[in-house]
Amino acid sequence: MKFISEQRHDDGVLEREFTLGEIPGTLWTPASAEAAPVPLILMAHNNGLPKNEPRLVARARDVAARGYAAATIDAPGCGVRPRSAEADQARADLRAAMQAGAPADELDGIFERLVGPLVENAAPEWLTTLDALLDLPQIGDRVGYSGWTALGIRLAVTDPRIAAAGLFAGGYVPVALRAEAVRFTIPLLFLLQWDDEGNPRQRALDLFDAFGSREKTLHANLGGHVGTPWFEAEDAGRFYDRHLKS
Repeated sequence: MKFISEQRHDDGVLEREFTLGEIPGTLWTPASAEAAPVPLILMAHNNGLPKNEPRLVARARDVAARGYAAATIDAPGCGVRPRSAEADQARADLRAAMQAGAPADELDGIFERLVGPLVENAAPEWLTTLDALLDLPQIGDRVGYSGWTALGIRLAVTDPRIAAAGLFAGGYVPVALRAEAVRFTIPLLFLLQWDDEGNPRQRALDLFDAFGSREKTLHANLGGHVGTPWFEAEDAGRFYDRHLKS
């Protein structure tokens, strides 16, 4: 891991850009990490969004201000990394099908073609990044996850170091990953936008029911995909405090 830039914000949070082989990423750490290691939260966007997407950066800085390290990367095909022709074609097909009012089974097929490979390509790089982050003296051994549901399922069922997860019930979760949800047993905070235009409500509720966690909480708010109320950050902070700081 090579740090290539850094910026200290007024709230004491240190923001550092890094590269890890071909993987570009950003790490935010609170001032307290200079005295003692702090828990880490991995923060992931989906569907090709870059690591500097404003909503993700705002969440990461808020998490760091609460005493955590936060990290994100540009996975394959995201941000400045070379895009996949197959993924771009699937996105174009999806837009066209949605505009044409295609039936759900046709949309499902396109989503499978798009999201499945995104997760398969992204998961190994996130785990490689986690290995490198845990070697840093500022990072403790407690790890959480926040963000993209499909990727969060895969990481949680394959890496026991992830102790708690907050998932956004937006986008599509492929059939294979929905089947893996029963093996997802860590504490879960599941955020659902009731009127999400890109996420069928019943499918999200069925997925929540399928998770194998003994402690799982569903928060549902009115509004569309990007309308998650900011006060949910307060509840998420208490959720991570219970499982990563206690």
